[in-house]
Amino acid sequence: MLTKRIIPCLDIKNGRTVKGINFLDLRDAGDPVELAKFYSENGADELVFLDISATEERRKTLADLVLRVAETINIPFTVGGGISSVDDVEILLNNGADKISINSSAVKNPQLINDLASKFGSQCIVVAIDAKQIDGHWKVHLVGGKVPTELDLFAWAKEVEQRGAGEILFTSMDHDGTKNGFANDALAKLSTELNIPIIASGGAGRIQHFTDTFIYGKADAALAACVFHFKEIAVVDLKKELQIQGLPVRL
Repeated sequence: MLTKRIIPCLDIKNGRTVKGINFLDLRDAGDPVELAKFYSENGADELVFLDISATEERRKTLADLVLRVAETINIPFTVGGGISSVDDVEILLNNGADKISINSSAVKNPQLINDLASKFGSQCIVVAIDAKQIDGHWKVHLVGGKVPTELDLFAWAKEVEQRGAGEILFTSMDHDGTKNGFANDALAKLSTELNIPIIASGGAGRIQHFTDTFIYGKADAALAACVFHFKEIAVVDLKKELQIQGLPVRL
């Protein structure tokens, strides 16, 4: 079994780290550079940086802030928000990002996935998918969860893989910030139907939730924000418990 990864997520708005519930009611969670340094030094396997209002505000990801974060950490670093072209990705990779994450732009222009995978390699292309259940069906949402689509989560995930994405970051909007656990049924279906790694996002509240998403959700990695930012769970303690549960982690 491959090592399971723990990934803190920095949701950035106006240069600050924020966190909400179900994508709403955002509150300040600290300076992103300081948080990134802390996680890099305290057991995180990777870091995800999402400029959550970039698409809505029609501007580019904060490239200078990406550079400042990259200079302070020594773990893989994924950046997303407002990315819609090969040039956007080039700037971010040159500023220190190891991987980039696209979401709304991939749905609006699926060929972008092919173009980026061809230019930079699948290993650095993450497609983020935000979805919620509507009448029993998982539907993809765009622009930070504000715009619903008719796209089915599982069909879109398969297309994403076929177009060359190296990884999928699936966030359940229904579970986001609730601390009631990850969407393990949907995650297990994604992991079974696809051959690329799946990152679970949305719902972490207790250490057991991480254990469950690795065992029952078959996730390859688990991403969380507020439980880490507000010191409710320490990454090192989490990994020790996962190891006790028989899950392979990097300590």
